[in-house]
Amino acid sequence: MKKNLRNILTLALGFVTVIATAQSWDADSRTRVDMGGDNDQFTTEQRISLGASWGGNGWGINVSGNANYDLGGNAISLDWNEAYATTDLMGYATVAIGRQALEYGNGQLIGANDWAANPNTRDGGVFTIANDMMDLDFGIYNNNSGALNEETQSDYFVNASKSDGDWSVNLTYISNTDETNALGLDFGYAMMGGDLDLAVSYNTATDSIDMDFMSLGATYNVNDNISISGTRTTYGDNGFSWGGSNYGDGAASWGTHGNMGYLGANDEDLSLGLTYGSGDFTLGIAMHKVTNANDDTYERNVTEANLNYTMSDNANVGIRYATDNNGTADDTKYMWLTLSVTP
Repeated sequence: MKKNLRNILTLALGFVTVIATAQSWDADSRTRVDMGGDNDQFTTEQRISLGASWGGNGWGINVSGNANYDLGGNAISLDWNEAYATTDLMGYATVAIGRQALEYGNGQLIGANDWAANPNTRDGGVFTIANDMMDLDFGIYNNNSGALNEETQSDYFVNASKSDGDWSVNLTYISNTDETNALGLDFGYAMMGGDLDLAVSYNTATDSIDMDFMSLGATYNVNDNISISGTRTTYGDNGFSWGGSNYGDGAASWGTHGNMGYLGANDEDLSLGLTYGSGDFTLGIAMHKVTNANDDTYERNVTEANLNYTMSDNANVGIRYATDNNGTADDTKYMWLTLSVTP
């Protein structure tokens, strides 16, 4: 107990020292209440995030950390989130080295997962080139703390993105030292003066087996306040799963990532959604029907609803509700109330 208290006080002193000497800083306080079950669970999680940065001509240092506390549960825990340095290479590129929360494409392969108490981070370096032809990122990292060595799995990735006028494309490729690899391609196109947005996403991975899925979607902007969307997502014979992304496996992903997660082998998801925004209010509703190409009796039904209200420039509150029968006769209910405050 005394050792844990000493570690907490040491980290807390480090946080205070960092903020006091920083050139710029940011903070975010998130209170999330899980009202699952019969909407009476009321498990409360508190996360306070602090970030600080220093910089000069062509260089920068960035650090951030999270303090997490379950009200009525475990003691407070303090963890460093990001700690990395950046430098400019003669105006043509930048290099970032250290622990970073990375996000590319739609987050299907590399995502920060800000839903979690401590987001996904990776230790390594990222080399970035941004010009009129394309934005190109190349990196080497691992998913664990510590230096890269023969006993640590190393990941190499390339991300290329380009947008011009009505279209955009993003390509992500990952190759690991354990001979696993993944490829993700996202393409978007705006039609009818921006009233209709089309999206195509294809992801494939090899991890002892070959996995893949494809998503085709369209969003119609009825007016400045209302949009309607529809998506069809199909999975291959071996399903799909990839660690370090914004998605988990199956229904467990609601708690770990805040979404319905990756689907199973030969699953097909047809979804319809409606979004309404007016002033400080935003409302979103989506319904999913998941069937299986090899099992006519399987049907998974999911309903999602989100209501967000911006109370001020510094605070917003949101309610997230979902029901998921996970292919059974009974629905599991999920509900979160989230309050976020920033300086």
